[in-house]
Amino acid sequence: MSNQLELRHLKYFLAVAEELHFRRAAERLFISQPGLSRQIKQMEDDLGVTLFERHNRKVQLTKAGTYLKKELSLTLKNLDQTLKYAKLLHDGKKGDLKLGYVGSAMQNIIPNLLLDFEEKQPNVVFTLKELDNDTQIQELLAFDLDLGFVRLERVPKGLAFKPILKESFCLVLPKHHPVTSDTFKSMAQLKDESFILFDPKYSASYFEKVMQIFDDSSFTPNVSHNTIHAGSIYKLVENGFGISIVPESLTTTDNKSIKFIELKRIKQKTTLSVVWNKSSRNPILQKFLELIL
Repeated sequence: MSNQLELRHLKYFLAVAEELHFRRAAERLFISQPGLSRQIKQMEDDLGVTLFERHNRKVQLTKAGTYLKKELSLTLKNLDQTLKYAKLLHDGKKGDLKLGYVGSAMQNIIPNLLLDFEEKQPNVVFTLKELDNDTQIQELLAFDLDLGFVRLERVPKGLAFKPILKESFCLVLPKHHPVTSDTFKSMAQLKDESFILFDPKYSASYFEKVMQIFDDSSFTPNVSHNTIHAGSIYKLVENGFGISIVPESLTTTDNKSIKFIELKRIKQKTTLSVVWNKSSRNPILQKFLELIL
């Protein structure tokens, strides 16, 4: 391989590999299209391989190009993480940790874990993003997240996960709804109600578990609204748009216009788990896992 191959060539290649379009890749890189084409051709000549098949205006990766795209994406992310880590050390920090989470994990689990970890490992920078389950999984696989908090039954190969909280479901009702904790006997009492549920796109496996509750009660719910935020559910319930079912951990709220009834007698429970990439090289992740495992 020629010594002329530089880091910029790798970044140019990834841009074209992701866009599969030289003009769009050039615009993204703020260079001219002819200049980008020359750089890619130089890279191919230096490597002695063809990375792209060019057919008129259509661009496709070769087998070698597909392999290189996958490996370089991970390599450059590791390099970027290494450089960021060096900067954090320079600034007096021990490192950083990127966390993804579903909303219910932020009620108690994550704040308590962060407080415990901060006491044992001060000077760590945390980045937190509320994301649906599928997005967390994709970002963990791509090393864009270090740790996720999800409601899933299984995860893809390459990821590890551990359940940390198994909890009941709870009904969410307007404060003055006639059904109370004392009068509630079964879900069948609510078969004529409209239900506001978490969007199945937010968590397909969670949605399926909730639907099993209705299946066991022998009725199909009238789902009037889907949303991804508990706060939206509570506002809709408060204003009479329907009732809902949420994990018990989401019953911590200052909203005095709604009430909760724990579904103690049903077999369905929901589990919050932590998930991470087994190949992660972030030393802070390993220290954080010691707190959980």
